[in-house]
Amino acid sequence: MGFINAIVTSVAPIFIATSPITSYADQIYNMHRTKSSAGFSLDIPLIMLVASILKIFYWFGAHYATSLLVQAILMIIMHLLCLHIALTNRPTPSHLPFQPSSTTRPYSFWQWRATRPYWSFITYFAAALFVMHIVLLNTSLFIPYTTVLGYIALTVEATLPIPQLLANWQRRGCRGFRPSVIANWIVGDTFKMWYFFASPAGEVPWAFKICGIFQATCDLGLGLQWFVWRDGPDDGNAATGGAVRGVGPWEEKVLTSPPPETNSFEMERLNGGVGIAGGSAGIDVGGGEGWERQRAGGGL
Repeated sequence: MGFINAIVTSVAPIFIATSPITSYADQIYNMHRTKSSAGFSLDIPLIMLVASILKIFYWFGAHYATSLLVQAILMIIMHLLCLHIALTNRPTPSHLPFQPSSTTRPYSFWQWRATRPYWSFITYFAAALFVMHIVLLNTSLFIPYTTVLGYIALTVEATLPIPQLLANWQRRGCRGFRPSVIANWIVGDTFKMWYFFASPAGEVPWAFKICGIFQATCDLGLGLQWFVWRDGPDDGNAATGGAVRGVGPWEEKVLTSPPPETNSFEMERLNGGVGIAGGSAGIDVGGGEGWERQRAGGGL
Protein backbone atom coordinates (compact mmCIF):
# COMPACT_ATOMS: atom_id res chain seq x y z
CA MET A 1 0.00 0.00 0.00
CA GLY A 2 2.90 2.35 0.71
CA PHE A 3 4.19 1.80 -2.81
CA ILE A 4 0.79 2.65 -4.29
CA ASN A 5 0.53 5.75 -2.11
CA ALA A 6 3.95 6.87 -3.32
CA ILE A 7 2.85 6.50 -6.96
CA VAL A 8 -0.44 8.33 -6.37
CA THR A 9 1.20 11.20 -4.49
CA SER A 10 3.73 11.52 -7.33
CA VAL A 11 1.30 11.28 -10.27
CA ALA A 12 -1.72 13.00 -8.73
CA PRO A 13 -0.18 16.50 -8.61
CA ILE A 14 0.42 16.38 -12.37
CA PHE A 15 -3.10 15.13 -12.99
CA ILE A 16 -4.60 17.74 -10.67
CA ALA A 17 -2.63 20.59 -12.24
CA THR A 18 -3.66 19.65 -15.79
CA SER A 19 -7.25 18.63 -14.95
CA PRO A 20 -8.78 21.92 -16.18
CA ILE A 21 -7.48 21.17 -19.68
CA THR A 22 -8.43 17.49 -19.72
CA SER A 23 -11.86 18.17 -18.20
CA TYR A 24 -13.10 21.07 -20.30
CA ALA A 25 -11.22 21.01 -23.62
CA ASP A 26 -13.69 18.56 -25.16
CA GLN A 27 -16.71 20.54 -23.90
CA ILE A 28 -15.31 23.79 -25.31
CA TYR A 29 -14.50 22.18 -28.66
CA ASN A 30 -17.94 20.62 -28.90
CA MET A 31 -19.72 23.94 -28.29
CA HIS A 32 -17.49 25.61 -30.88
CA ARG A 33 -18.02 22.82 -33.44
CA THR A 34 -21.81 22.63 -33.07
CA LYS A 35 -22.22 26.41 -32.64
CA SER A 36 -24.49 25.74 -29.69
CA SER A 37 -24.08 25.71 -25.90
CA ALA A 38 -27.49 24.08 -25.37
CA GLY A 39 -27.41 21.66 -22.45
CA PHE A 40 -24.35 23.27 -20.84
CA SER A 41 -25.01 25.15 -17.61
CA LEU A 42 -23.57 28.66 -17.80
CA ASP A 43 -23.33 28.61 -14.02
CA ILE A 44 -20.33 26.27 -14.28
CA PRO A 45 -17.94 28.98 -15.56
CA LEU A 46 -19.31 31.36 -12.92
CA ILE A 47 -18.66 28.92 -10.08
CA MET A 48 -15.20 27.92 -11.25
CA LEU A 49 -14.05 31.47 -12.01
CA VAL A 50 -15.18 32.78 -8.62
CA ALA A 51 -13.71 29.80 -6.75
CA SER A 52 -10.40 29.82 -8.63
CA ILE A 53 -9.85 33.57 -8.19
CA LEU A 54 -10.53 33.21 -4.47
CA LYS A 55 -8.15 30.24 -4.23
CA ILE A 56 -5.30 32.26 -5.74
CA PHE A 57 -5.66 34.91 -3.03
CA TYR A 58 -6.04 32.13 -0.44
CA TRP A 59 -2.63 30.74 -1.42
CA PHE A 60 -0.83 33.83 -0.11
CA GLY A 61 -1.99 32.96 3.39
CA ALA A 62 -2.05 29.14 3.35
CA HIS A 63 0.78 28.32 0.87
CA TYR A 64 -0.91 25.05 -0.03
CA ALA A 65 0.44 22.57 -2.61
CA THR A 66 1.83 24.15 -5.79
CA SER A 67 -0.16 21.74 -7.97
CA LEU A 68 -3.40 23.15 -6.55
CA LEU A 69 -2.24 26.70 -7.29
CA VAL A 70 -1.35 25.78 -10.88
CA GLN A 71 -4.75 24.13 -11.19
CA ALA A 72 -6.48 27.35 -10.08
CA ILE A 73 -4.56 29.43 -12.65
CA LEU A 74 -5.28 27.02 -15.51
CA MET A 75 -8.91 26.79 -14.38
CA ILE A 76 -9.30 30.56 -14.78
CA ILE A 77 -7.83 30.45 -18.29
CA MET A 78 -10.01 27.53 -19.39
CA HIS A 79 -13.22 28.95 -17.98
CA LEU A 80 -12.66 32.37 -19.46
CA LEU A 81 -12.45 30.59 -22.81
CA CYS A 82 -15.42 28.39 -21.93
CA LEU A 83 -17.51 31.44 -20.98
CA HIS A 84 -16.61 33.18 -24.23
CA ILE A 85 -17.57 30.16 -26.37
CA ALA A 86 -20.78 29.54 -24.41
CA LEU A 87 -21.91 33.17 -24.68
CA THR A 88 -21.05 33.34 -28.37
CA ASN A 89 -23.11 30.23 -29.14
CA ARG A 90 -26.06 30.70 -26.80
CA PRO A 91 -29.43 29.35 -27.95
CA THR A 92 -32.44 31.61 -28.24
CA PRO A 93 -33.90 32.78 -24.89
CA SER A 94 -36.72 30.22 -24.96
CA HIS A 95 -34.20 27.37 -25.14
CA LEU A 96 -31.61 28.53 -22.60
CA PRO A 97 -30.43 25.33 -20.83
CA PHE A 98 -29.05 27.26 -17.90
CA GLN A 99 -32.42 28.90 -17.22
CA PRO A 100 -34.61 25.83 -16.71
CA SER A 101 -37.32 27.76 -14.92
CA SER A 102 -39.19 30.91 -15.84
CA THR A 103 -38.04 32.70 -12.67
CA THR A 104 -35.29 35.28 -12.88
CA ARG A 105 -32.60 36.10 -10.35
CA PRO A 106 -32.28 39.49 -8.66
CA TYR A 107 -31.04 41.98 -11.23
CA SER A 108 -31.06 39.06 -13.71
CA PHE A 109 -27.68 38.06 -12.31
CA TRP A 110 -25.78 35.80 -14.72
CA GLN A 111 -28.85 35.68 -16.94
CA TRP A 112 -28.01 38.78 -18.94
CA ARG A 113 -28.55 38.70 -22.67
CA ALA A 114 -25.68 41.13 -23.34
CA THR A 115 -22.17 39.72 -22.96
CA ARG A 116 -20.50 42.77 -21.41
CA PRO A 117 -22.00 42.38 -17.88
CA TYR A 118 -20.41 38.94 -17.54
CA TRP A 119 -16.90 40.28 -18.17
CA SER A 120 -17.55 43.36 -16.05
CA PHE A 121 -18.55 41.24 -13.06
CA ILE A 122 -15.43 39.04 -13.27
CA THR A 123 -13.18 42.11 -13.64
CA TYR A 124 -14.71 44.02 -10.73
CA PHE A 125 -14.69 40.92 -8.53
CA ALA A 126 -10.97 40.27 -9.08
CA ALA A 127 -10.14 43.98 -8.69
CA ALA A 128 -11.99 44.20 -5.35
CA LEU A 129 -10.11 41.18 -4.01
CA PHE A 130 -6.80 42.68 -5.14
CA VAL A 131 -7.53 45.94 -3.31
CA MET A 132 -8.46 44.06 -0.12
CA HIS A 133 -5.27 42.00 -0.45
CA ILE A 134 -3.10 45.13 -0.62
CA VAL A 135 -4.90 46.83 2.26
CA LEU A 136 -4.64 43.84 4.64
CA LEU A 137 -1.26 42.46 3.50
CA ASN A 138 0.83 43.78 6.41
CA THR A 139 -1.79 43.53 9.12
CA SER A 140 -2.67 40.85 11.65
CA LEU A 141 -5.94 40.28 9.83
CA PHE A 142 -4.28 38.99 6.68
CA ILE A 143 -4.06 35.28 7.64
CA PRO A 144 -7.63 35.08 9.02
CA TYR A 145 -8.83 36.97 5.94
CA THR A 146 -7.18 34.59 3.49
CA THR A 147 -8.45 31.60 5.50
CA VAL A 148 -12.00 32.86 5.15
CA LEU A 149 -11.40 33.34 1.41
CA GLY A 150 -10.20 29.76 1.19
CA TYR A 151 -13.26 28.29 2.84
CA ILE A 152 -15.55 30.45 0.70
CA ALA A 153 -13.66 29.40 -2.45
CA LEU A 154 -13.86 25.70 -1.71
CA THR A 155 -17.48 25.89 -0.62
CA VAL A 156 -18.37 27.62 -3.90
CA GLU A 157 -16.36 25.08 -5.89
CA ALA A 158 -18.09 22.22 -4.09
CA THR A 159 -21.41 23.46 -5.52
CA LEU A 160 -20.07 23.11 -9.08
CA PRO A 161 -22.11 20.02 -10.06
CA ILE A 162 -25.36 21.29 -8.51
CA PRO A 163 -26.61 23.51 -11.40
CA GLN A 164 -25.94 20.71 -13.89
CA LEU A 165 -27.57 18.15 -11.59
CA LEU A 166 -30.73 20.30 -11.41
CA ALA A 167 -30.76 21.02 -15.15
CA ASN A 168 -30.40 17.30 -15.96
CA TRP A 169 -33.12 16.43 -13.45
CA GLN A 170 -35.60 18.86 -15.01
CA ARG A 171 -34.85 17.61 -18.53
CA ARG A 172 -34.56 13.97 -17.42
CA GLY A 173 -31.46 13.77 -19.58
CA CYS A 174 -27.87 14.96 -20.04
CA ARG A 175 -28.13 16.18 -23.64
CA GLY A 176 -25.45 18.76 -24.41
CA PHE A 177 -23.29 17.96 -21.37
CA ARG A 178 -20.31 15.95 -22.55
CA PRO A 179 -19.78 12.51 -20.97
CA SER A 180 -16.05 13.23 -21.14
CA VAL A 181 -16.53 16.03 -18.58
CA ILE A 182 -18.40 13.72 -16.22
CA ALA A 183 -15.76 11.00 -16.61
CA ASN A 184 -12.94 13.46 -15.98
CA TRP A 185 -14.69 14.81 -12.90
CA ILE A 186 -15.16 11.33 -11.40
CA VAL A 187 -11.63 10.15 -12.23
CA GLY A 188 -10.24 13.45 -11.00
CA ASP A 189 -12.15 13.16 -7.74
CA THR A 190 -10.69 9.69 -7.20
CA PHE A 191 -7.12 10.92 -7.64
CA LYS A 192 -7.81 14.09 -5.70
CA MET A 193 -9.29 12.36 -2.66
CA TRP A 194 -6.46 9.84 -2.54
CA TYR A 195 -3.89 12.60 -2.87
CA PHE A 196 -5.53 14.78 -0.23
CA PHE A 197 -5.59 12.06 2.42
CA ALA A 198 -2.24 10.45 1.48
CA SER A 199 -0.28 13.71 1.51
CA PRO A 200 1.84 14.72 4.52
CA ALA A 201 0.01 16.58 7.25
CA GLY A 202 -0.34 20.28 6.59
CA GLU A 203 0.30 20.12 2.84
CA VAL A 204 -3.42 20.02 2.00
CA PRO A 205 -5.69 22.02 4.36
CA TRP A 206 -8.81 20.35 5.72
CA ALA A 207 -10.97 22.82 3.79
CA PHE A 208 -9.87 21.09 0.56
CA LYS A 209 -10.69 17.66 1.99
CA ILE A 210 -14.17 18.49 3.30
CA CYS A 211 -15.32 20.28 0.18
CA GLY A 212 -13.70 17.65 -2.02
CA ILE A 213 -15.77 14.90 -0.41
CA PHE A 214 -19.00 16.81 -1.04
CA GLN A 215 -18.06 17.55 -4.65
CA ALA A 216 -17.11 13.94 -5.31
CA THR A 217 -20.54 12.83 -4.06
CA CYS A 218 -22.27 15.26 -6.45
CA ASP A 219 -20.09 14.12 -9.35
CA LEU A 220 -21.11 10.54 -8.71
CA GLY A 221 -24.71 11.75 -8.91
CA LEU A 222 -23.99 13.22 -12.36
CA GLY A 223 -22.50 9.91 -13.44
CA LEU A 224 -25.62 8.11 -12.25
CA GLN A 225 -27.85 10.54 -14.16
CA TRP A 226 -25.93 9.93 -17.38
CA PHE A 227 -25.99 6.15 -16.82
CA VAL A 228 -29.78 6.16 -16.31
CA TRP A 229 -30.95 8.89 -18.74
CA ARG A 230 -28.13 9.43 -21.27
CA ASP A 231 -29.44 12.15 -23.64
CA GLY A 232 -32.99 11.87 -22.35
CA PRO A 233 -36.27 10.65 -23.87
CA ASP A 234 -37.41 11.51 -27.40
CA ASP A 235 -40.18 14.05 -27.83
CA GLY A 236 -42.89 11.53 -28.65
CA ASN A 237 -42.32 11.50 -32.39
CA ALA A 238 -43.87 8.11 -32.93
CA ALA A 239 -46.94 8.94 -30.86
CA THR A 240 -47.75 12.18 -32.61
CA GLY A 241 -46.79 11.29 -36.15
CA GLY A 242 -44.78 14.49 -36.37
CA ALA A 243 -41.28 14.99 -37.59
CA VAL A 244 -38.42 15.83 -35.28
CA ARG A 245 -35.62 18.04 -36.45
CA GLY A 246 -32.65 19.70 -34.79
CA VAL A 247 -30.17 22.29 -35.91
CA GLY A 248 -27.20 20.48 -34.43
CA PRO A 249 -26.42 17.24 -32.63
CA TRP A 250 -27.05 18.87 -29.25
CA GLU A 251 -29.91 21.15 -30.32
CA GLU A 252 -33.21 20.65 -28.59
CA LYS A 253 -35.70 18.72 -30.66
CA VAL A 254 -38.49 20.65 -32.31
CA LEU A 255 -41.78 18.93 -33.04
CA THR A 256 -43.35 19.84 -36.36
CA SER A 257 -46.79 18.89 -37.62
CA PRO A 258 -47.05 16.09 -40.19
CA PRO A 259 -47.69 17.18 -43.80
CA PRO A 260 -51.35 17.31 -44.84
CA GLU A 261 -52.74 14.33 -46.66
CA THR A 262 -53.07 14.78 -50.41
CA ASN A 263 -56.40 12.93 -50.85
CA SER A 264 -59.47 15.10 -51.39
CA PHE A 265 -61.97 15.79 -48.70
CA GLU A 266 -65.75 15.70 -49.07
CA MET A 267 -67.77 18.90 -49.13
CA GLU A 268 -70.57 18.35 -46.65
CA ARG A 269 -72.67 21.49 -46.91
CA LEU A 270 -72.83 25.05 -48.15
CA ASN A 271 -74.56 27.64 -46.04
CA GLY A 272 -76.16 30.48 -47.90
CA GLY A 273 -74.57 29.62 -51.25
CA VAL A 274 -71.20 30.56 -52.66
CA GLY A 275 -70.66 34.19 -53.61
CA ILE A 276 -74.10 35.42 -52.59
CA ALA A 277 -74.19 38.84 -50.96
CA GLY A 278 -74.52 38.68 -47.22
CA GLY A 279 -73.83 34.93 -47.15
CA SER A 280 -70.87 32.79 -46.23
CA ALA A 281 -69.77 29.37 -47.36
CA GLY A 282 -68.98 26.71 -44.76
CA ILE A 283 -67.03 23.54 -45.51
CA ASP A 284 -66.64 20.68 -43.04
CA VAL A 285 -62.95 19.79 -42.83
CA GLY A 286 -62.14 16.95 -40.46
CA GLY A 287 -64.90 17.75 -37.99
CA GLY A 288 -64.44 21.57 -38.04
CA GLU A 289 -65.72 24.31 -40.34
CA GLY A 290 -63.63 26.54 -42.59
CA TRP A 291 -65.46 29.78 -43.48
CA GLU A 292 -64.87 31.76 -46.64
CA ARG A 293 -64.60 35.50 -46.11
CA GLN A 294 -67.64 37.39 -47.37
CA ARG A 295 -66.90 38.95 -50.77
CA ALA A 296 -67.18 42.69 -51.17
CA GLY A 297 -69.66 43.53 -53.92
CA GLY A 298 -71.76 40.46 -53.35
CA GLY A 299 -71.17 38.79 -56.71
CA LEU A 300 -69.10 35.94 -58.03
